[in-house]
Amino acid sequence: MTIVLNHTIVPARDKEEAARFFARIFGLECGETDYFAPVRVNEHFTLLFDSYEADEAFDVHHYAFHVSDAEFDAIFDRVREAGILFGSDPDTPDNGRINRWGGGRGFYFRDPNGHLLELMTVPQ
Repeated sequence: MTIVLNHTIVPARDKEEAARFFARIFGLECGETDYFAPVRVNEHFTLLFDSYEADEAFDVHHYAFHVSDAEFDAIFDRVREAGILFGSDPDTPDNGRINRWGGGRGFYFRDPNGHLLELMTVPQ
């Protein structure tokens, strides 16, 4: 059997708001919220957003996504339309540039909870 990552928990201040943000930017749909607010990324993988109280600390994470050129263009357009700062590397996710690593394109941006999201057209 091939090992496939099925889901991961994404900490947030408001799980439903965080799921809606992610779904809107990535062109996906939110599932029905129960204990978690799910967003199915593909047939194998779901992000499960979980709420933390205002006084509860949580670690911010880095989530990287390999996407097609068309998906990259659509997501990049939505990021710019939303006025979200983006950048070419994880140390400067707000420099307004994309990278061309490995002959593809990539960029980084932060979600409202501080998580660093990365898009790339060529996997690293």
